[in-house]
Amino acid sequence: MNIALIAHDSKKILMQNFCIAYRGILNKHDLFATGTTGRLIEDATNLMLHKYLAGHLGGEKQIGAQIEHNQIDLVIFLRDSLSPSPLDPDMNNVVRLCDMHNIPLATNLATAELLIKSLDRGDMEWREMYK
Repeated sequence: MNIALIAHDSKKILMQNFCIAYRGILNKHDLFATGTTGRLIEDATNLMLHKYLAGHLGGEKQIGAQIEHNQIDLVIFLRDSLSPSPLDPDMNNVVRLCDMHNIPLATNLATAELLIKSLDRGDMEWREMYK
């Protein structure tokens, strides 16, 4: 499965810790991330990720394009909903595209853990029908 990992600045450490905790599951899949988040995950976990541009340079748009072309199966997007960002339109576009294309999306740690555990159990195999 192709998994996209995105995190707002205030959630990057949380994303690193999440990836450390679930490294055993994540290393079985192809991982994609915005630039800074991807670098931080690689540094903390030694997982291999395909890194796009940093979010403010268009990374969310690049991941959005992959979603539109049915090349992403799961998105974990740890958002800081309390701090508005000038990038909100691009970030909201990722959420909208996940809704449009039936891509499972986690925007907080609780949902991210549920999706990763379900992925490990094989509950996400239905995504293969979409490819």
